[in-house]
Amino acid sequence: MKNVVVTKDLVKEFGKLRAVNRLNLEIQKGEVYGFIGPNGSGKTTTIKILCGLLEATYGESFVLGRRMPDPSVYPRIGYMPQESALYPDLTVSHTIGFFGELYGLRKGEIEKREKELLAFVDLKGRRRTLVSNLSGGMKHRLSLAVSLIHNPELLFLDEPTVGIDPELRASFWEYFGNLTDEGVTVLITTHYMDEASKCDRVGMIREGKLVAVGTPEELKKETDTVSLEDSFLHFIRRSD
Repeated sequence: MKNVVVTKDLVKEFGKLRAVNRLNLEIQKGEVYGFIGPNGSGKTTTIKILCGLLEATYGESFVLGRRMPDPSVYPRIGYMPQESALYPDLTVSHTIGFFGELYGLRKGEIEKREKELLAFVDLKGRRRTLVSNLSGGMKHRLSLAVSLIHNPELLFLDEPTVGIDPELRASFWEYFGNLTDEGVTVLITTHYMDEASKCDRVGMIREGKLVAVGTPEELKKETDTVSLEDSFLHFIRRSD
């Protein structure tokens, strides 16, 4: 199967801190790849390198067949950061329109996508609400909608379900499954082990190093555990 994300001995240093340490990833087209690890383990830094927002100190990263950073890749990927990247003085509707125009969508396309996405993230009744007046969870949902506006081939989602109620979280994961059925690839970070268990494959990272990778069932079988959380703790302790 074709790999759409590949890193080779990827290293990122911030002064004396090595946030990513000789990381080797291979993510296949059309899969949901769960990237899990403690806070500060290098997940967000890795995603920012793959999105072209940071340059690696050493090593290589390839996204959709192009060595990063490469501006030609940007229109083909979607990125939802942990922190809000929204403009507080815009309404929800204007936010969707603004990002749609950035991606070169026509007015009719933007209107169609706005209707679809605001229904998906349960913000239909907030079209005219200023971003500054949204709750933290609502801003998170709008950020997800923005990352999807241009129908990207590859999605980088950094903690997309934080602050989301369980029912909406379930609908999000159903939607992610529909996307991969259409050939879209999703790289997602999460602290929810029930979510990680829904991924096609999981990469466990600690101190910038990949300590385990496999399907949830493979990882549990390898560690002789009944839950992915126990499996994760096993690999973390083994890496000490």
